Amino acid sequence: MSKIHRTVVRNERYRKNAISVRERHNERKNEVYSNPDVLLEYSYNNVIFKACEATTYAQQFDRMVEEGIVSTRGLKPDAYVFDELVFDVNTDYFETHGGYEYAKQFYAEVYELAKEIAGGEQYIISAVMHADERNREASDRLGRDVFHYHLHVVYLPVVEKQIRWSKRCKDPALRGTVRETIMQVSHSKKWPMVPMTDEQGQPVLKKNGKPRLVSSYSLLQTQFFEHMRQAGFTDFERGIQGSDAEHLEVLEYKVQKDRQTVAELSDQTKQLQSQRKELISQVKNISGSIRDVADIEQRAKTKGVLEKRVELMPQDFQTLCEMAKATGKLQAENRSLRMQLQQSAVREQESRKRLRRCEEQLDAVLTETRPYREAMRVAPEQVQAFVLGICRRQQEKKRLNRQQRRQRAKGQDR
Repeated sequence: MSKIHRTVVRNERYRKNAISVRERHNERKNEVYSNPDVLLEYSYNNVIFKACEATTYAQQFDRMVEEGIVSTRGLKPDAYVFDELVFDVNTDYFETHGGYEYAKQFYAEVYELAKEIAGGEQYIISAVMHADERNREASDRLGRDVFHYHLHVVYLPVVEKQIRWSKRCKDPALRGTVRETIMQVSHSKKWPMVPMTDEQGQPVLKKNGKPRLVSSYSLLQTQFFEHMRQAGFTDFERGIQGSDAEHLEVLEYKVQKDRQTVAELSDQTKQLQSQRKELISQVKNISGSIRDVADIEQRAKTKGVLEKRVELMPQDFQTLCEMAKATGKLQAENRSLRMQLQQSAVREQESRKRLRRCEEQLDAVLTETRPYREAMRVAPEQVQAFVLGICRRQQEKKRLNRQQRRQRAKGQDR
């Protein structure tokens, strides 16, 4: 079964006091990552399409406001002022087209789309293609390190807003006319709510009959897909509208793969059952021919039997030969299908057991980490600093232990 390659893009929003978490991840400023597949020794392969001009994303935001490039007029103190686009295609797509070099060409074109979505490159804070996140499944399958290529684009969601003279203006001729045009930072105006539609383009309604609304960036899947196809990149399908697919953690990945395996085995079992039913039907269809054989036997007895030999007409003999061949072939196919069906049922049962174990482990992990995730949502910077401090102390402890072991080993050599 060939794997379907899909384009996926999602848009996330961030407040100014929370963007540093994304910044440290995107710019590889962390010393330790919760994802064990981030290999910093390969970070030199990451491709920077646009680097942040200031020391931090927040400082660059303040600089753009100060220089008048964007405006925060009318925004609440806790407003969402940063957006991040994450463009993605499954790993195997790039592996089948040349790997790293092809990924660089692909995401260079994606960056052109990102500039269009942001309204201009001047509103993009940072754009980097990650090439240092190892795909565990593909690496195990292919027997070498395989990396998952994707693009992070952090930008300011801006809309053009016209500021008009108020009715209190002393000059009657200016009242209601445009006084100035600003580029206002506003996530809600950049991405307003729009009616949700199904695959046929029909509106999706709530129970009360009103249309279900979604953020307009859920339509990015179509824009991403069509742009890349027009640019000459093919062999992939459009992602599901509104998809929020993310990089899976190890347990989530296992659960997903086991679910996929169970589904595939279920389909295989159904196909084998269907083939076996068709085979049984074929056996039943030859019952009429079996009656013909009984007639042949009766005619042979009527015409006479010489000791152990039976006299048959040539056409009767030919019929018996064909029936014998057909019956033997059908019996062999039936045995093969029965064996395949049994093996498929066993594999499906084992996969379901493995899936239940993985889901139980995932539930346990989610329950255990709930306080941490809640703390990350409320105070991401403090939690990140606390965790990094623990990791640094642990690394220092390991370093001291190694040093002590070396010193003891030297003392024993003397």
